[in-house]
Amino acid sequence: MSRSNEEVVVARRVGPFRRLYDWVLSWADSKHGPVALGVLSFAESSFFPIPPDPLLMALSLGKPRKALWFATICSVASVLGGVAGYLIGWGVWSAVGDFFFRYVPGVTPEAFQSVGDLYSRWNFWAVFVAGFTPLPYKVFTLSAGVFKISLPVFIIASIASRSARFFFLAALIFYFGPGIKGFIDKHFNKLVWLFFALLVGGFLLIRLVF
Repeated sequence: MSRSNEEVVVARRVGPFRRLYDWVLSWADSKHGPVALGVLSFAESSFFPIPPDPLLMALSLGKPRKALWFATICSVASVLGGVAGYLIGWGVWSAVGDFFFRYVPGVTPEAFQSVGDLYSRWNFWAVFVAGFTPLPYKVFTLSAGVFKISLPVFIIASIASRSARFFFLAALIFYFGPGIKGFIDKHFNKLVWLFFALLVGGFLLIRLVF
């Protein structure tokens, strides 16, 4: 059945990015939702523009008791995708770099230069902050390979940050249920930054005390 003229007009108004976002969320109603979550988490770490958090939240709200399992899928796939991004930057960037700069949102020469400066000073923490916060993680995975930072350091920072981010979101839904959905939708970025500040504050307190 063809779509009505009204549906076509609406589709044009929302734009391609919104349609892509809606397509991602549509997997929440599929039996293949967890697989889609893993694929999305992997792809977002190097080139896909939509982060896995909306699908993670949708799946978790549908089955709150499985929220932590969904976070595990998200974390593992995202770290593996990050390693893939690292290898792209490390091995074939000279051949594919122009394509990423031209077609992948958020991946720009200016962003790479800024990240290179961060790596020269912070290394582990640059990856951790990018993996945990709303910063574009893909820029850091690709540039980590380009600037050839330590792969073990990159993997450890990615595991720590990606797991902390996704389990934080899943834990909110696991413990508070669907009632927290509106609050997360409205304040997710602020919650992430607040949790990150508390996390860093905890590390600093441990160093001061011990």
